[in-house]
Amino acid sequence: MFCYSCGCHLSEHDFCTACGVDVSLYKKIVHASNMYYNEGLEKAGVRDLSGAIVSLRQSLKLNKNNIEARNLLGLVYFEMGEVVAALSEWVISKNLRSDKNIADVYIEMIQSNGSRLDSINQTIKKYNQALVYCIQESKDLAVIQLKKVLSLNPKFIRAHQLLALLYIESEEWDKAKRELNRCMDIDLNNITTLRYMRETELMLMPDETTKGIRRKNDDFVRYQSDNEIIIQPLNMKEQKRSGLASLVNIGIGLLIGLASMYFLVVPAVRSNVNSQAQEEILRIGNQLDAKSAEITDLNTRIETLDADNKKLTQELEGYVGADGTLSTIDSLFEAAYSYLETQDAQAAAEALESIAAEVDVATMSEEFKRLHQALLTTIGPELAVTYYNEARTAYNSEDYEIAIEKYTKAFYYDETNVDALFSLGNSYRRSGDTTKAIETYERVIELFEGTKSATSSRQYINSLSD
Repeated sequence: MFCYSCGCHLSEHDFCTACGVDVSLYKKIVHASNMYYNEGLEKAGVRDLSGAIVSLRQSLKLNKNNIEARNLLGLVYFEMGEVVAALSEWVISKNLRSDKNIADVYIEMIQSNGSRLDSINQTIKKYNQALVYCIQESKDLAVIQLKKVLSLNPKFIRAHQLLALLYIESEEWDKAKRELNRCMDIDLNNITTLRYMRETELMLMPDETTKGIRRKNDDFVRYQSDNEIIIQPLNMKEQKRSGLASLVNIGIGLLIGLASMYFLVVPAVRSNVNSQAQEEILRIGNQLDAKSAEITDLNTRIETLDADNKKLTQELEGYVGADGTLSTIDSLFEAAYSYLETQDAQAAAEALESIAAEVDVATMSEEFKRLHQALLTTIGPELAVTYYNEARTAYNSEDYEIAIEKYTKAFYYDETNVDALFSLGNSYRRSGDTTKAIETYERVIELFEGTKSATSSRQYINSLSD
């Protein structure tokens, strides 16, 4: 036994020799838990599984860390067919002590066998379905389901008990007793089983207190001789019978036989036909559910394909429409051919600017970007000089709007022209657009650090910020 506070081994003293905590009450609780565990072990040994469950639960209530009691409780549940409850106890045991725990073997025994897991799952589903049938008053279907459950798990006590209860309801006492005997083979002292058995035996056997005694309002005396039950009518005198009387009695017997057949055999046949019809309806319902699910899935796929088709159609129109990608590529080819034929840089520049306004060049194909950059590099220096001169003329004339437009194009076609970018910042500053001016000066500093224009730009930023 170990101390609950520090985990050290406890001695015979009522206190822990390591940490000094009082363990007298703790020892009593642990001893009581072990006593209930031993009691549960003894009951399980004589197949009193219900009593063993009560004792083992009491043991765990006192000491939840009693691994042996928890593992034994799982084995008892497993023996009663309660596989899920058994697995729950073993998983808790494994979490409490992961090393050197036999619960690992029990869990592995179940989980390593895929067919056993599937059988357990089917058992639970069929038992629940049998309960549904009982609620729906479909007792024949419930009996069929329970028989399937017991074929998969013969030790499932609750299924045996429910099947026995259905037999009792239909007054099939022999079948009910047979199922209850199977329950008692598994668990001797199950309260539910004993209660059902008492009711069944009362209907199968006469009451011991009435042997040989005439009951009130009865017309016969019933008593037991050895293993036989004797029923003797009272106040009955044997009459002499003639041949005609014998024939009449024979006819009456035939009529009673036919009536018995009609009232006993026909309902059984009808019940069998109804049971088969219910199974057929259930099978057709399952097929309809599967077909409905398949149709829903196909409709969803059709909707998805329609959406993809619309998207691809829109993308295709983007490629082949009046303003599509293919049209833009044709415009680039036309601009390149026109420049090669006429050497008109201004016309080529207008074509390039039109293309840049229609599409994002960075998203186009590599071949498109290479041709665009080649054409831009070819006409760029010439256009940059032209736009720079036009911008300087507009700047000197204090037409800053035109100057901004021309300086922007001059730097676009020649990104090494620091004077164009610096003059663009001056144009913004002169036009009163302080924000754009600061942004342009910061770009000068970023791209042309160490130049005179960068130094002047820093001074202008400081003055504009102040």
